[in-house]
Amino acid sequence: MKDFSKTDELLIKFVEQLDEDNAIKFADEALYEGIDPLYLLDLMNEGMKRVGKLYDSKDYYIADLIMAGLIFRQVLELEKMTAFFHGTYDKKTGKIVIGTVRGDIHDIGKDILRYMLEAYGFDVIDLGVDVPREIFVKNVEKHKPDIVALSGVLTSTVVEMKEVVNSLIEARLRDKVKIIIGANHLTQDAFRYIGADSFATDASVGAKMCREWMNAGNGQGVIGNG
Repeated sequence: MKDFSKTDELLIKFVEQLDEDNAIKFADEALYEGIDPLYLLDLMNEGMKRVGKLYDSKDYYIADLIMAGLIFRQVLELEKMTAFFHGTYDKKTGKIVIGTVRGDIHDIGKDILRYMLEAYGFDVIDLGVDVPREIFVKNVEKHKPDIVALSGVLTSTVVEMKEVVNSLIEARLRDKVKIIIGANHLTQDAFRYIGADSFATDASVGAKMCREWMNAGNGQGVIGNG
């Protein structure tokens, strides 16, 4: 686990413990004291990852995941946070279709990525959870996104992610988008099997990767940890 300062660890703990009031107050004070908003996002993301682990170990329930997402969203909506992102990304960065693939109803990782992408200025079309491959294809045809993001917590989603990629190939849409896949269980072997352009096991890394693709020129030419 990454080492954080005592001050940083305090904010992470507030998020991990679902202490809404203190998390928001601490984040707001840190912003006024000059913390880098992007670094603050990393701290929030670390707290969310710990919440996810507590959920996986059955110490937390779905309501706790929802509360953690609410805290994350409220921090993103703090005055200095929104001023930073709106000032830095005042034009739409790009368009992305995102969803948790069929067979999986988990949404915390997807939602964290969505929040970060929206902060970076992306126009996000969120398809929700348990999304069939044909719905991904239909929305790529309809919205013409720069990027498609596939999320899945269960290891069984590897096969479904591959089927989504195959469906985009069959629809002759694969070469029109970048595809990023996200899940804690993903490996290089799974990534190569699925046939995406990159993968991330961390929402913060995934969001930055999508931004780098767009900065490289309409999603072309940059591949992350793939």
